[in-house]
Amino acid sequence: MASSSDQAHFLECYQNWMIEQQQLLEELLQYTYKRAQQAIDKASSFFLPTWCTSIENSCLWIGGCRPSLLILLVHSLSGSHLESQFTEDLQGVRRGDIGDLSADQLTLVGELQCRTIQEEERLSKRMASIQENIADCRQLTRLANNSDGSDTESHIGQVEQYSLDSHSKDLASILVDSDKLRMNTLRELIGIFTPLQAVEFLIAGKQLHLCMNHWGQRKDHITAMEEHTGEGI
Repeated sequence: MASSSDQAHFLECYQNWMIEQQQLLEELLQYTYKRAQQAIDKASSFFLPTWCTSIENSCLWIGGCRPSLLILLVHSLSGSHLESQFTEDLQGVRRGDIGDLSADQLTLVGELQCRTIQEEERLSKRMASIQENIADCRQLTRLANNSDGSDTESHIGQVEQYSLDSHSKDLASILVDSDKLRMNTLRELIGIFTPLQAVEFLIAGKQLHLCMNHWGQRKDHITAMEEHTGEGI
């Protein structure tokens, strides 16, 4: 059995780790704030970022992770624990991890999932409208092209610039709202969990992100090698 001094040391390490996790959340908030500032002029770059791999980009939803995937990760972790701890559960052994989510916690997670999916659907409809508005931009250009006067070309340019500026503002607005939903979902989940469960969830999320990046880099490297080999033939 650990001595009192060892227990005090373990407690200190745990408390320091929790402080680091809180700092991580604050860093995420700062990151989303900076994204919002950058999106004012460069919104489109966040929807297909060149700094992400092709696999990562294929999984993006409005510039980032789909918020409901965070909740699906909870269900996945909980299910895997239930399978591995079935015997212990029968014996009444409790670990306190995500596999031990209480009925109240599961209810809160379910309610959060419903709200999150509703918000996702609302934002997805907004995104569809933004994309459909591109057709309206083309119509405006055609109208300008049919206008009379010697400054027709200049007028067309003004119409196109106005349309592009409007489109960029719409993209920036929906990116900010999507980031808010992502952060709110994460914070609500952590609020539902115990500290130990929150730790496990954050670690799993980081591991998943790193794995996606690793798989993407490997796939992009293989694709680049195949293309290079094909050019040399």
